[in-house]
Amino acid sequence: MTASFDFSSWPPQLTPGQLEALTLAATTYALSHGLLYLPPSNSISNTQPRIPTTAIHAPLSLFPSPFPRAQFEAARRLQSVYNVLYARVAMDTEFLDTVMGADAGVGKADEFTGTLWRGWKNIREHGVVQPLHLGLFRSDYLLHDVGDRLGLSLKQVEFNTISSSFGPLSERAAAMHRHILASTSYLSASPYLTAENFPENSTSSGLAEGLAKAHNAYGVRGARILFVVQPNERNVFDQRWLEYELLEKHEILVIRQTLAELAVSASLVPSTHALTITLPSSSSLTNQPATYEISTIYFRASYTPSDFPAPSYYDTRFLLERSRAIKCPSLPLQLAGGKKVQEALTRPGVLEHFLGNEGARWCIGARDLIAFPTNICGTWMGMWALSISEPPRTRLARREAASLVLKPQRKGGGINVYREAIPAFLDSLRAEEREAWIAMEMIETPRGVGEYLVRA
Repeated sequence: MTASFDFSSWPPQLTPGQLEALTLAATTYALSHGLLYLPPSNSISNTQPRIPTTAIHAPLSLFPSPFPRAQFEAARRLQSVYNVLYARVAMDTEFLDTVMGADAGVGKADEFTGTLWRGWKNIREHGVVQPLHLGLFRSDYLLHDVGDRLGLSLKQVEFNTISSSFGPLSERAAAMHRHILASTSYLSASPYLTAENFPENSTSSGLAEGLAKAHNAYGVRGARILFVVQPNERNVFDQRWLEYELLEKHEILVIRQTLAELAVSASLVPSTHALTITLPSSSSLTNQPATYEISTIYFRASYTPSDFPAPSYYDTRFLLERSRAIKCPSLPLQLAGGKKVQEALTRPGVLEHFLGNEGARWCIGARDLIAFPTNICGTWMGMWALSISEPPRTRLARREAASLVLKPQRKGGGINVYREAIPAFLDSLRAEEREAWIAMEMIETPRGVGEYLVRA
């Protein structure tokens, strides 16, 4: 689609019969092709059965979302730049200590961030044994419509460095949309619904290839990849598709464990720092305990304080970090994904620090991704740090609250503070807690756009 697209015309209007027909096509395809969740638990303890017997389709949209081709291609071009940028951030110890540390950075105010940083600092002092990191990143964007002559622009919501989920499910959602187009022509509901406007999505193979490259770089025959997962995970199929891809395309086996399970099963070989996992006899084909060396640790957990209900869980996380296994992500790469880093990168000279002379080119001219398609700064909204006192920028957050969002340092959803709720929230914070938050201008999405969303 083009920038002149009328977003208020989306989604196309459907009769009840047409809506039912497309919903049937979408849900049956999703159920047949692994676009799935585990259903909510009915138990008082909210636990999932160890062996699931039912599944539901994931929440889905009947139509793909309209997105201007120019901005879509700009996001694709910029991804490699962002990958390099955040890799360099993770390797700049001084910068991370200053921005995220518990002595001088946001870790003073955010206990979770501070605990992770202190663990990393302790590991550094004893010697990091694995210099390689693996990053499987996801840069989230929205369209920003300020209603002026510049029209729509691409704006980054956040950059995810840990547990970047929904890659495999998004691939299956894209395939579902192409199937509906092929089988129904979307009932000729819109001239924009043509095959050339449905981009290919091969996320699963790309993510698995990254994990396989880390595994091969580790170089131990018979080693396995460890998926660190949350207990009672409902989004399990998004993870399982990567597991199947690793086995079928790369002949690499995966072990799935929670932090609680790893507290029992994980250990380090003292002479080499190799990480080994001992599985009980009930999980072994030989009915005997089996021990496997781990090449790569893929974290789909440990990104939120609720993943660490007791100090011993941090001990397990740091044991994994001390190992020779390649981490996805390592602790510095996880810290690099903090919102404070996102804000710090917008300060004068910081991008140039990480990207050298190229940094200036990536911020050239007006913030226009069409005229300057490699303009990384054009994807940034205004943002700034809050502080203990009530300096001008904290007062600005109060005064401009209707156009702002406050964000803490971690991911997981449901923890931001928006617009009119900001002044009262600032009043509720102790002075020292303000440093854990950043203020960011709201991305104003195109007006009037809608969608048909289907939940099980």
